[in-house]
Amino acid sequence: MNAADLRDKTPDQLREELATLKKEQFNLRFQAATNQLENPARMRVVRRDVARVKTILNQKAADAAAE
Repeated sequence: MNAADLRDKTPDQLREELATLKKEQFNLRFQAATNQLENPARMRVVRRDVARVKTILNQKAADAAAE
């Protein structure tokens, strides 16, 4: 996921993306706990994508508050 692509989305779309990523993160944690995880690197990618989405949401909120 690219930060530039995320900046083009609306805050509602970003919140939906965040919810989707959180669900995926939960499922990956569950798979890891039951030793069914196929790609352990995916956990790291999803965690960083969550952070990216949250950062851009906070930037958009700060920009809206500054106006």
